[in-house]
Amino acid sequence: MAKTFELETLKIRLNDADFRLLTLHQRIQRALRALIVDGALGPGVKLPATRALAASLGVARDTVENAYVQLHRDGFIERRKGSGSYVSGTVGAELRGAARRRLKLQEDGHAATAPGAGLSRRGRLILESGGVADQRVIKAFATGLPETRTFPTEVWERLQRQALKDYRGNVLLHGDPQGAEPLRKAIAVYLNLERGAKVSPEQILVLSSTRQSLFLCAQLLVDAGKPILMENPGYFGARKSFESAEARVVPIDVDAQGVRTDLLRADRSGAACIYVTPSHQYPTGATLSLERRLELIGWAAEQGKWLIEDDYDSEFHYDGLPTACVQGLDKYRRTIYLGTFSKTLYPGLRMAYMAVPRELVSAFVYARSIMDGHTPQILQLTLARFMEDGHYNAHVRAMRKLYAGRREAMLAAIGRHLGGIVRASRPEGGLQIPCFLEPGWTEEATIRQAAGAGVQLLGMSRLYLGPEARPGWLLGYAHLTAHEIETAMARLASALRRN
Repeated sequence: MAKTFELETLKIRLNDADFRLLTLHQRIQRALRALIVDGALGPGVKLPATRALAASLGVARDTVENAYVQLHRDGFIERRKGSGSYVSGTVGAELRGAARRRLKLQEDGHAATAPGAGLSRRGRLILESGGVADQRVIKAFATGLPETRTFPTEVWERLQRQALKDYRGNVLLHGDPQGAEPLRKAIAVYLNLERGAKVSPEQILVLSSTRQSLFLCAQLLVDAGKPILMENPGYFGARKSFESAEARVVPIDVDAQGVRTDLLRADRSGAACIYVTPSHQYPTGATLSLERRLELIGWAAEQGKWLIEDDYDSEFHYDGLPTACVQGLDKYRRTIYLGTFSKTLYPGLRMAYMAVPRELVSAFVYARSIMDGHTPQILQLTLARFMEDGHYNAHVRAMRKLYAGRREAMLAAIGRHLGGIVRASRPEGGLQIPCFLEPGWTEEATIRQAAGAGVQLLGMSRLYLGPEARPGWLLGYAHLTAHEIETAMARLASALRRN
């Protein structure tokens, strides 16, 4: 440890990025503390007088005095009347002891220096498998993003002011883990009328995201190490949620009619539930046929399984009428229904919901109360009014019309620019288009080349489990105008053909 105070060392530390947003006296106090903790200032080192240090740093004397006062309170320095300020000997001894303990741990092979050291088995699993990245900016051709630039913010703000006025201080308190009753009522009415569901407000939970819904399902329905069935290919966020709960994901292939129920009946894994996206299979865009919906319901009833129905973007169906949800057809009450407002309104709202059979409500509410308590009340009450006053249905209708036009613009742009590179299927709805690469093109290379042109491609192969992955991309279009689609597609084609 240093035996004397060096002003230049302090000045260097004061410029650390970690200190730049602090006030002057906080920067000086934190910089001196860091020098003491790092051993750059040893025990007994005399600090400059406040007047002298202030002059050297070009600051007011009170600024340095405030820094010294805090260091003294925290025990890092001693202030001796008539003598000055010194680095505390007690702190120095403790730091030397800590250094010796670290050295011994390293010699014994116990030092927690490697990534993941000290984590639980579940923690290591999460670290090794990585997280899920949400799209934070508008970029071609990111997936899952709705159009947010036309959202009726003035209407939303007015309704929020009304909710604040009517509910006053109540919205500032903790809310019901199950969700605000007005919103649960509005969601139940919407699902019963628009999606053909059969639910009551008492069955609804308001959550922060679909991934939270999925994590709760995995926690409550699947023991660690036990299997859960999932469509293949399927939603990456669902797989991550299940895996982080230590469930073993078992793939069930899909075809042009959705999940293959013949494979379900042949399954012998012992899984307690299956995750499906029947209205608009992610990522292929297939709609589960009525025959298979009934087979799925029958299988769950006969085998005592749970169906997790993710209806994530069923509102956006462009060819004919959308098919009613599985939950409304399930007279055996084996379906857990998931929905989200991130696609119909805007992602930053962070609000989703689930409808569960009555016998599961208490367990899910308790689990949610442990996880994060509740969703902000003011947002729930604002959304309830947005739905009650008809704004939600009007917005969905407007977006459905807008997205239908953008789907056509996207398909046309793919045909003009990407012939010989990909084959695109025509989904009946949704916010993205699946494309499969023609022979001779590799997914990894095309994604890298697209990134160089400022275009984001989601590879299809990562959505498959097993060796039969088909290379391609999933192209989002809902958040892009026809002009933006055309410009980005031309840029992408140019980058791919050039390389």
